[in-house]
Amino acid sequence: MSNSFSGLTRRLTPRQRDILRMVVTLFVETAGPVGSKALKKRFEIGWSSATIRTVMSELEGLGFLMHPHTSAGRIPTDAGYRAFVAELMDNAVLRQEERDYLQSELFVLQEDTEALIKESSRLLAQLAQLLGVVLSPRLNQGVLQRLDIVPVSSGRLLFVVSVEGGYIRTIVSQAGSELKPDQLGSLVQLLNERLAGLTLDEIRRTCMPRIRDLASDHMEIVQLILNRSSDLFSDEPDTRTVQFDGTPFMLSQPEFSEAGHVRTLISLLDDRSHVIRLMEDEAEPLNGSAHVRIGYRPGSGSADDGGSAISIVSAPYMVSNLRGTIGVIGPTRMNYARAVALVEGMATLMTLSDSHSRLA
Repeated sequence: MSNSFSGLTRRLTPRQRDILRMVVTLFVETAGPVGSKALKKRFEIGWSSATIRTVMSELEGLGFLMHPHTSAGRIPTDAGYRAFVAELMDNAVLRQEERDYLQSELFVLQEDTEALIKESSRLLAQLAQLLGVVLSPRLNQGVLQRLDIVPVSSGRLLFVVSVEGGYIRTIVSQAGSELKPDQLGSLVQLLNERLAGLTLDEIRRTCMPRIRDLASDHMEIVQLILNRSSDLFSDEPDTRTVQFDGTPFMLSQPEFSEAGHVRTLISLLDDRSHVIRLMEDEAEPLNGSAHVRIGYRPGSGSADDGGSAISIVSAPYMVSNLRGTIGVIGPTRMNYARAVALVEGMATLMTLSDSHSRLA
């Protein structure tokens, strides 16, 4: 797991670390404020209730716990969760039977990337009991296999960008006049001679010098391609698939029992580009390690504005040398060890399934 929270517990005593670990663990289990008696009973602690309360008070003073006004117990703050994830939680791994089950489910979909993405989000949501999210791979580093231009109606053209690995992007554009099929056929052949085998990013950056000499015989289409090159060969958020599953699991959490919190969550999920930005991080490693974000509040972007906070656990996967992202979204009160194990395991299996497909 990759995290940027290390060192948060450096100033804590061993006893404070133990109590913080126990408070987070019990709060995740119960969703209710944690008191000294409940802590002592759950973990069979040998310390007195007074000692436990003193340590919890110290942790509150340090910003790791907070004291709800309506309860004598305490709950973790975002800082408390971050410290727990970074240094206190147990490492969790998928059980072998879970891994075998996921591998068998994903392997049969290795030739159908769209189905793989859809089923991965469903399986992740089912096992995590949270919102499973899968982002289709970024295509900017994909290698162009073929560009086709197909007339679909008078003056309207369908551009079909086929990328190695089976990915296809289609864009409809309006041409100024109707073009003859033989004109398109000769141009398509020339375009593929110039562009096939290059990454979409290379084509986008160098499109003009590569094809501008073709404008003398195919002025209108070449100019149209140059004008639409950022759409055809870029990786904008609106060109990517965002697959969600498990919304009922998310909404069944106590944190989302209020209508206002449900509305803010739905607002987040309706903003696809926002979800992509939250799920992805340029600093993420490429080895499948999970990245954890704690305390995001939909609608504010701040961890201090009230409302129901969420956490995001995500990891990159690779399909046909293209990078996508898989993860879960849930309340801050989630089982982080379980979420990390599932997300990392799924990312690894999706990557392995693709490797097996290419080796077959």
